[in-house]
Amino acid sequence: MGWSVAAALVAALVLMPVIAVIWMAANPTDNIWPHLLSTVLPRYFANTVLLALGTGLLSAAMGCGAAWLVCMYDFPGRRLLQWLLLLPLAVPAYIGAYALADFLDYSGPVQIALRGWFGWENARDYWFPRIRSLEAAIVVLGAALYPYVYLLTRAALQEQSGSAYEVARALGTGPWALFRRVGLPLARPAIVAGSAIAMMEAVADYGVVSYFGVQTLNTGIFTTWLERRNAGGAAQIACVILLIVVLLALWERFGRRNARYHQSARQPRPIQRQRLRLLPGLLATLFCTIPFALGFLLPAGVILTYALAYPRAWVTPGLAQAAWHTVSLGAMAALMTVGLSLVMVYGTRLSGRALPRLLLPVTTVGYAAPGAVLAVGILIPLAALDHRVADAWLALTGTDPGLILTGSGAAIVLAYVVRFFAIGQGAIDGAFTRVPPSLPMAARSLGRDSAGVLRDVFLPLMRGSVGAGLLLVFVDCVKELPATLLLRPFNYETLATRTHERASLEDLGNASPAALLVMAVGLLAVGLLARTNLGRAAQRTRDLRK
Repeated sequence: MGWSVAAALVAALVLMPVIAVIWMAANPTDNIWPHLLSTVLPRYFANTVLLALGTGLLSAAMGCGAAWLVCMYDFPGRRLLQWLLLLPLAVPAYIGAYALADFLDYSGPVQIALRGWFGWENARDYWFPRIRSLEAAIVVLGAALYPYVYLLTRAALQEQSGSAYEVARALGTGPWALFRRVGLPLARPAIVAGSAIAMMEAVADYGVVSYFGVQTLNTGIFTTWLERRNAGGAAQIACVILLIVVLLALWERFGRRNARYHQSARQPRPIQRQRLRLLPGLLATLFCTIPFALGFLLPAGVILTYALAYPRAWVTPGLAQAAWHTVSLGAMAALMTVGLSLVMVYGTRLSGRALPRLLLPVTTVGYAAPGAVLAVGILIPLAALDHRVADAWLALTGTDPGLILTGSGAAIVLAYVVRFFAIGQGAIDGAFTRVPPSLPMAARSLGRDSAGVLRDVFLPLMRGSVGAGLLLVFVDCVKELPATLLLRPFNYETLATRTHERASLEDLGNASPAALLVMAVGLLAVGLLARTNLGRAAQRTRDLRK
C-alpha cells in the first residue's frame, strides 16, 4: 500500500505543471484569447507548424538516408561516419544557430570571401540567402535533430534479416526500388517515431527561433508573459502547444498502428553490405558528411575558433559561478529524477492496482511538453505557495524569509525533473525488466521485505542503468534553455543562459567558453550512447556467428 501511495504522489508531482497550465488557461484573470486570435496567434501557429513540418521532413531525409547507406553499402569512411553521425546530439540547436549566423552572415567569412573574390563592395552588388529566417531555423533544427531518425532507422534496419533484400535483388530490383519497396516499409515505424520526436523538439525550441527572429508559439509565451504581464494568456498559448504535441504523439502511434514485423524463428541472416564503386561511394560519403558537418563540425569549429581567439573570456566574471549553478542544478535534478522514477516504477510493479499502471505512461508527458510550457505551470502555483509560506513564517517569527522556492534554484530543479522524468523512468523500467523474476522471489522467501529486495537485489543489478539514466538526465538539464530562462532568479546564470544572452548580443567571443562546456557535457552522453550501440552490435555479431 505504501509503495502505491508513493507512486501516486510522484505522478501527481510530475503532472502538476501540465494540470496547472490547463487550469490557468481555462480561468484567466484577463481573457485575451479573442485578442490573440485576431492578431498574433495565427502567425505564431502558422510559423510553428511550418517549423515542425520542415524540421520533420529534413530530419527524416538526412537521418533515413544516412542510416540506409551505412547499413546497406560499403563506401569510403563508412565505419567512421556511422559514429560521427551521432555527434550533433552533443550540440544544442541554439549553439548551431549562433555558429551558422556568424559563418554565413554579411560580416561572416563566407560573404567577406565572396566580396573579396568578385570585387563586390556591399550587399546591393549581389544576392545572398537571408540567414535569420524560418528556412534557416529549419536547417539548423534539422541538422541538430536528425540523429533521432538516424538512430531508430539504423536499429530497425539492422534488426531485419538480409534475406528479404537478397530475394529482392535476385528478382532484379535496383538500388532505388530496393529502398522504396523493401527498406522504407520495413523501417517506416522507426522513421515516423524519429520524425515525431524531431518535430516535438522543434515545437519546443526557443533558442533558435528567438535568435533568428521567427515568431512561434514558444516565443509568444515569453512575449505574453514577460512583456505583457499576462500569465493567463501565456497559459492559453501553452495549451495550443500542448495540443500540437498531443497530435504529434497520436500521429506517431497512428503511423505504426498496423505495423507488425517479425523475424524468423531461426537466426536471421545478417545484411550483406554492397561495395560501391568509386563515384557512387564518394557521393555516399558526401551525403553522410553533410549532416555531420552542419550539425557538429560547423558549430564546434566556429565556437572553438572564438574560444581560441578570445582566451580572456575564460576568466571573465561569472563563468565559474554559472558552471557551478549548472552542475549543482543538473546533479540535483538528475538524482531526484532517477530517485522518483525508481519509486514510481517499483511502486507500480508491486501494486496490483490499475491506477498506478495507468499513471505510469502518463507521467512521460513532461518530456513532450516544451520547457516554456512547464515554466508557466510551475512558476505561478509555486509563487503563490512561496508567498503563503513567507507570510506564515513572518506571522510566527516576525522575520521575513523571502521567496524560498522561486527565489532559488528550486523551481528550475522541479522543471528539470518534470521535463526529463521520461528519461529516468525509461532507464529504470528497462533495468527492472532485465532482472530475472526468480531473484526477487528468492529474496522474499528468505525474509526480505520489499525495501530489502530493492536494496539488496535490484539496485546492485541495475547500477549500470541507473548510472546511464543519471548521466542522460544531467546532460539534458545542462542544455535546457527556455525553462531556465523563465524560472531562474534575478541575476542567476547557468551555462545555457550565459551562452544565449551573450550570443544574442552578438558577443560570441564571451559566449564561446560556456558554449564549449555545454558541448563537452553533451559529448559524454553521445559517448555513452555510442558505447551502448557498439556493445549491442558486438553481441549481435557474436549471436549471428554461433
